[in-house]
Amino acid sequence: MGKKDHVSETPATAMLKANEVAFTEHPYEYLEHGGAQHGAQVLGLDPFTVIKTLVMQDQDARPLLVLMHGNRKVSTKNLARQIGAKSVEPCKPEVANRHSGYLVGGTSPFGTRKQMPVFIEETILALPRIAINGGRRGYLVGIEPQVCVTLLDGKPVQCALDD
Repeated sequence: MGKKDHVSETPATAMLKANEVAFTEHPYEYLEHGGAQHGAQVLGLDPFTVIKTLVMQDQDARPLLVLMHGNRKVSTKNLARQIGAKSVEPCKPEVANRHSGYLVGGTSPFGTRKQMPVFIEETILALPRIAINGGRRGYLVGIEPQVCVTLLDGKPVQCALDD
């Protein structure tokens, strides 16, 4: 697969454009299970600033999105406590795909098929800029983190674990 200069529109970029959010595009060669760390590495970005979008669910199988630093893990116990859930666990890939409308590895918090509550690791909001999936595998968009709060009604949480 060759490098594309321009990635075709995704529901995520359509939502950003509709809301007049300025963003930069960062396509890269996708690696199966490479995750945010791989994207950061090939693009020369700090993995702390490359944000992964995780589709999780509570004890009643209600989906939610968690935005986390590329080099941190989510403490599901801490997250559950902070959002008032009994438990939180990652969705199975096929369930995550159904909720988000994206393929795992290409999940963006923007333009998801289903409206889901969004929880954002609060240290992300202190960064000047972040790179986050643009709705396709091997495609990140650079935005100001505050966009995740204003557009997605993202709620800050503290649930990061060192990877």
